[in-house]
Amino acid sequence: MEKEKIRLDKYLWAIRLFKTRTVASTACDKGRVKMNGESIKASRIVKLEDIYEVKTDEKKWVIKVTGLLANRVQYSEAVKFYEDQTPIEEKERIAFQTVSFYSGKRLSKIGRPTKKERRDIDGFMDGNKES
Repeated sequence: MEKEKIRLDKYLWAIRLFKTRTVASTACDKGRVKMNGESIKASRIVKLEDIYEVKTDEKKWVIKVTGLLANRVQYSEAVKFYEDQTPIEEKERIAFQTVSFYSGKRLSKIGRPTKKERRDIDGFMDGNKES
């Protein structure tokens, strides 16, 4: 029985650390994926018990390979194929960022006028023209 060989970029995509395999490959090329402190290539074959440091846009991961996964599966299945060894400080930083993240919604009473305010403004402007 031949052991399954999986490229690093395909593995990182399959466990859902990256949205596409191309993004995973690019991250390897840019040195955002490391093993023992050294950048590694996307074509590297993944082995059980390997530990990788992966820097994504959102988070710095430290993962230990616990199983090989060649095809992308849903998140609840994918997490069974690696062990998250990310330091507690990084997890706390992410939790703090999430809490303080700007939601994009405008603050109440600030911004565009309401329908009533718009009518009042139009009425005010019309009143000036008659004077």
